[in-house]
Amino acid sequence: MRYLFSTGLFAAISAGISLLRGTRDAPITWRALLAWASWAITLAFAIGAVVDMRRDERGVAVAVDSPLAPVQAKRARKQAKLIEKTAKATKR
Repeated sequence: MRYLFSTGLFAAISAGISLLRGTRDAPITWRALLAWASWAITLAFAIGAVVDMRRDERGVAVAVDSPLAPVQAKRARKQAKLIEKTAKATKR
């Protein structure tokens, strides 16, 4: 339920509702098709962001092009450094 109210998803859904209201009685033109295609792309990006947030929360690797990828890489480097430091301390 938390992901349903994410900002991107909420904006995409509300934009879709207003687009539906605006094009309900209008004829189908290339502009209307372009608007719907744009909305579909926006919705896909919002859903992708929600999927990435959920994967990151569960500890699963996200795609390299995700905005969360650098955060995960930094977290992994920090964890590796901590393990290395702990291993070095136990050798003494």
